[in-house]
Amino acid sequence: MLLAVLLAVSAAGNCKSTKLVASVLSPTYSGQHFKKVLVIGMSDNPAIRVDFEEAMSNRLKSIGVHAVPGYNILLRPKSAKMIPDYLREQIKEHQIDAVLVTRLVSVKNNTTYIPGQAYAIPYPYYNSFYGYMNNIYPVVYTPGYLVDEKTVRVETTLYGTSTPEGEFIWTGLSETVDPNPKKINKAIDAVVQVVVDNLQKEKIF
Repeated sequence: MLLAVLLAVSAAGNCKSTKLVASVLSPTYSGQHFKKVLVIGMSDNPAIRVDFEEAMSNRLKSIGVHAVPGYNILLRPKSAKMIPDYLREQIKEHQIDAVLVTRLVSVKNNTTYIPGQAYAIPYPYYNSFYGYMNNIYPVVYTPGYLVDEKTVRVETTLYGTSTPEGEFIWTGLSETVDPNPKKINKAIDAVVQVVVDNLQKEKIF
């Protein structure tokens, strides 16, 4: 009975899922490909920002895109905020032709009740034919339990830099439902994967 409960909890604890719930491709996008992409994570937490920019840059590099993590060329030690003129200067100086920006949209806490269930389990002597024939399977019940989850929505947007204000190319909204939100790096990797997959599907990269 204890084993069954542990297996049920384990299954629920590994049900993290990340998916793209919405995406928009600019109707004016003509299929141009970008040579050098700057990756910016909009977070006031420098560690999370660096982890995201590194993960996204590495994923883009793995498919042949020259990606530059923001922390390599942008000075912003304590804040996600940047001065527009400074950003323009860095983009021009480093010959960036596209910028991929990601920001946290919302975090929602959810508590889900997992109902208990009944199932049959044999006695130790079930291997004996006569023991089996003379006994029935008792019904064992696993109690219900609560699972705390976080639903995290993240927006990622791609802009081209050929126009003075930056041309919109694509945006996507990802949603991650995670019963173990402390594992930040795994959540980042999942978001990176679904975003890059969609960008490839749209033939942008």
